[in-house]
Order: sequence, then C-alpha cells, then structure tokens
Amino acid sequence: MVIKLKYGNTNTFLIRGKSGYLLIDTDYAGTLPAFYGAIKQYNIKVNDILYILATHYHPDHIGLVSELMKQGVKLLVIDTQCSNIHYADEIFIRDKRFYYEPIDEGDAIVISCKESREFLKDVGISGEILSTMSHSEDSISLVLDNGICIVGDLEPVEYLGAYEENVKLKADWELVMSYNPKLIYYAHANEKVL
Repeated sequence: MVIKLKYGNTNTFLIRGKSGYLLIDTDYAGTLPAFYGAIKQYNIKVNDILYILATHYHPDHIGLVSELMKQGVKLLVIDTQCSNIHYADEIFIRDKRFYYEPIDEGDAIVISCKESREFLKDVGISGEILSTMSHSEDSISLVLDNGICIVGDLEPVEYLGAYEENVKLKADWELVMSYNPKLIYYAHANEKVL
C-alpha cells in the first residue's frame, strides 16, 4: 500500500510494511505541522513510521528528517548518498524563515542498493532501491514488485526524447523500465500510469 502525501511543494510517500511505514522524502523545513495534518487524515501517527528514505538530499526532500529522527523515526541511507547528507545545510542556514537542524548521520542505517531488497523484505516491503544518478549523484529510486516506482526528481519518462544527449537519464530510465513498472510516482509531477 502506497499513500501519496502532498502537504507542501514535494510529493512524499508512505509505504506500509509489516509493522509500520517507510516514508519516502519529506518537504522543506518548517512544514512539520502540515505533515502532521497530512498523516492524521490517514489515522497515522509519527510513531507508526519506522524509516525515512530520501530520494536525494536536496532541501525540498529532507527538511523534516532531523525532527522526525528526534521522534524515533530511523533514517535509511544508501551508501552512495553519504557524501551528500549535508548538501542542504548551507541553503537552510542562509534562509532564516525556517528552523532546520542538520541531520545526524551517526544515527542513520547505511546500506547499499544491493542490500536493499533484503532490508526491505525484513520490513515487509517487496522491492528494491536503485541508484538513478541523472538528477544528482545521490539520487535513488524505489521499485516495488507490484509495479509501483517512486523516482523522486528523475525527469519524467515522457520528456526523455527532449534529452537525447543525456546518457545518464536514458540509462536511469532503462534501468527503471527493466522492472516493468505499472505506475510511476514523481516528487514534482503527477503520477504516470504505464
């Protein structure tokens, strides 16, 4: 079961596991009250969320991570993301409108994409995490065995023709499509049924 949450600028997602939820992305810092309202609509509480996984570490995807970690949600990081965890720190420091506390990666669970299927299986989710680095070097996508894919800021597949020279984007979509997706969820676009 995937729940799409829209409480700010970024689509975020909750995926039901056997004992709780995996949250994919958060919005900007300062959106915690709106996040609470969004999950309340589904009778979900923060302590029902086991893990947060960011599709990448840009500010509109990780603004609530530290606040949710303080409430007991564990951060799941793919090893290729480690060097980018603090990418947004300087951006948030310059923007005084939002309270933001940098992520404590010492409390994160770090796995590789290769280990992701087993990790997700233990949580009760059938699927795996793929490195899809055409948007940023830390970008990942989640592909579920039921045909649902969450691709973060990967350029929409229908725009692929406009990027003929972008070898990385083409390779990312070839990888995602090799899993025969039925439904693609984006962070900033409407979902695409295939």
